[in-house]
Amino acid sequence: MKQVTIYTDGACSGNPGPGGWAAVLEYGAAVKELSGGAPETTNNRMELTAAIEGLRALNQRCEVELYSDSKYLIDALEKGWVYNWKRNGWVKKDKKPALNVDLWVALLEQLDRHTVHLHWVKGHADTPQNNRCDQLAVAESRRF
Repeated sequence: MKQVTIYTDGACSGNPGPGGWAAVLEYGAAVKELSGGAPETTNNRMELTAAIEGLRALNQRCEVELYSDSKYLIDALEKGWVYNWKRNGWVKKDKKPALNVDLWVALLEQLDRHTVHLHWVKGHADTPQNNRCDQLAVAESRRF
């Protein structure tokens, strides 16, 4: 199985507001940058979209090291929150509806396609690829 590293980030000017997402994929010496955005969105939606689009870009099953500075994304997966929300009809423990269900469904589909290892990184710190994702995501948000 190919081993790929994906760095992701989302940005939003206002929350909600214009937003952008970005993913940097590394396979050996090859690097691919992806980005996009939306005129009216939230930071969490952009964080999830970055992960989804990064994984969707892989045309075969891969072992993926996925880096994100989003505690929302990482914690929901590592702590099992999203699986509980799904099992409970997309209702959270506090009986409120889960947010971003469409994106969680899409992300779970992508996670089923690959073997993914999650890593949280501090935003705006010493991870060059994460900083590059931030630059791309912010640039996308400014297009709107």
